[in-house]
Amino acid sequence: MKMAPRAKITVTVRTFNEERNIRECLESVAWADEIALVDAESTDGTVAIAREFTERIIVRPWAGHIPTSQFITDQARNLWVMSMDADERVSKDLRDEILALDLDSTPHDAYEMPRRHWFMKRRIDHSAWYPDRKIRLFRRDRCSWGGYAPHDKVQVPGSLGRLRGDLHHFIYRDLSHFAATKNSYSTLTAIDHFRSGRRALVSDLTLRPLYAFLYRYLVRLGFLDGLPGFVIAVMESHGVFMKYAKLRELERRLGRFAE
Repeated sequence: MKMAPRAKITVTVRTFNEERNIRECLESVAWADEIALVDAESTDGTVAIAREFTERIIVRPWAGHIPTSQFITDQARNLWVMSMDADERVSKDLRDEILALDLDSTPHDAYEMPRRHWFMKRRIDHSAWYPDRKIRLFRRDRCSWGGYAPHDKVQVPGSLGRLRGDLHHFIYRDLSHFAATKNSYSTLTAIDHFRSGRRALVSDLTLRPLYAFLYRYLVRLGFLDGLPGFVIAVMESHGVFMKYAKLRELERRLGRFAE
């Protein structure tokens, strides 16, 4: 009996100066029916490497996390989209699981999957970094991008399925990259909170960072990840503090909450 063809999948990727990551990322999704990439005017070899895998590359100025994710999703020629970051890889188990799905008759609008982080040359099994489930496979006609900068998220109006295979994430090159990223993200989040009218309380500057450390290191067993687990707990706690300290700074500078 002849089997019906499976539903086609478009993999989408956002890039900016990702020449050290993009090849392995795209090699891990070479099984996709289409790869569509949006590049924020990289100055390295990102685009040249990407052209070895696809001609569907759009170079345009960076428009922000949510608008850029939605833009490249809208460019997909297939109904089902798999969204990737350049520093991620689809594991063989996840690939096989996705290709075995009957997407034409599934009751789900999207699927989430566990994301496995690698940091300081070690696989992180705890520290609230695993399973870190992310919605990455979805129907573009029913789902859209939302959330807040820099944490964009697929909004799913209907049923959500769950996959077991890991999406590997090679998250930070080194401690300097970790610190720079947390600094950038805390700025973006502080601005987003300020625009939405949120105020930084004393508890946000004191209790939240302490909770962030204790939750990751003790409750989520970060100590079992060794030195990387301790570093993660400290850096995440510092990131929480900086987010609310910057929000407080914005309040005082712009006078929205003058005392």
